[in-house]
Amino acid sequence: METTGTRRSLAWLVGVWALTRVALLLFVFKVYVFPGPDVTSDVSVIYQGWYEVLRTGTFPLDDVTWQYPPAAALPILSPALVFWLDYTSAFFVLCFAADLVVLLLLLYAGLRSGRTLRGAWVWAVGVPLLGPTVYARYDVMVTGVAVAALLAGSRYPRVMGALTAFGAMLKVWPVLLLVAARRRGSWVWAALTAGVLAALFALAMPGAFAFLTFQRDRGTEVESLGALVFHVARQYGWDGQVLLNYGSVEFLGPYVDVVSRAALLLSGLAFGWLWVWRLRARSFHGHTLADGAFVAVLMFVTTSRVISPQYMVWLVGVGAVCLCSRESRMRLPVGLVLVASFVTVLEFPVWFSDVVASDGLGVTLLFLRNGLLVLATLLAARALWRSTVPRPTPPPVPTESPRPRETSLPS
Repeated sequence: METTGTRRSLAWLVGVWALTRVALLLFVFKVYVFPGPDVTSDVSVIYQGWYEVLRTGTFPLDDVTWQYPPAAALPILSPALVFWLDYTSAFFVLCFAADLVVLLLLLYAGLRSGRTLRGAWVWAVGVPLLGPTVYARYDVMVTGVAVAALLAGSRYPRVMGALTAFGAMLKVWPVLLLVAARRRGSWVWAALTAGVLAALFALAMPGAFAFLTFQRDRGTEVESLGALVFHVARQYGWDGQVLLNYGSVEFLGPYVDVVSRAALLLSGLAFGWLWVWRLRARSFHGHTLADGAFVAVLMFVTTSRVISPQYMVWLVGVGAVCLCSRESRMRLPVGLVLVASFVTVLEFPVWFSDVVASDGLGVTLLFLRNGLLVLATLLAARALWRSTVPRPTPPPVPTESPRPRETSLPS
């Protein structure tokens, strides 16, 4: 039965969620102006422009900023469902609804026997730490699909597989949720769902997979781990440029291609570690599915040559699922992600001009945020390995056989 303490915690949780979401809505609707550049322009300019093209039955083939799998057309077109509002307002309302759905899923999971509300608290507190950017990108919708997939994983592997594939067709990264999936049904249904969706989009809308060729000439985004090299190098006369390129602010110039390749190498090494872990892991627990997914997404985000602020909502969502379990080993890494989320809103949008200029404040914020992500990744990977990979049994220490007692013969 529900205790008084649980009811009180639930009331506080819902109250915090409601107050912080009202604040986010006030910012995106510009009742109050959030410091820094306007983060909502992506919706009113880019998303709405894509919407006008997508509603004609084709993908935006002439726009290199369209870098998403074909199912991304669905969230871009979704404001048409709220037809009594203008596009931008409808998009904000739908992001708010996705946020609410995630909270309800985490509450349902957290109130079950043997579970905890810590995950719901992570979501309630973590999302507003990122500021209005959360409601000005469609990533909160994708995160909702990912959260639903992970929560379904232990009891309904087929549902998890289908939702994971759908999420991957929205924005690729949810495919990482399968890293620790052991049941064949998850993988089979993921493959079937992805195949069916890919075929439907390829037949119904021209250019469904043109996005695969739109990222070859990207530089290194100014907020990424690799970008720190150029932020420091600018202090010593590096003559590259900072330009809006492929939809994000990137470094372009000498040695950028080297750093970008190094980022790809780091990602490759990270996925190699995940492969080795998957082969060596033997002790799978109820929380291992979510813990493994969290580590995989952390590695993907940290080593990427682009770390956009909205990527942090992926980590908050997957981390929240981890902490629905009392036995999860990810408490400290999730806590570091929450701190990194707060630093993220400071570097974008509050002091983004300092980041672009490589000023002391901007570079310090980036070193702090990316350092927190690196630390969280290393700690999470170590915790996952220790909880699932058996330690080698030390060889027995040889012991000397006892010497026979000397007996004296009678004289």
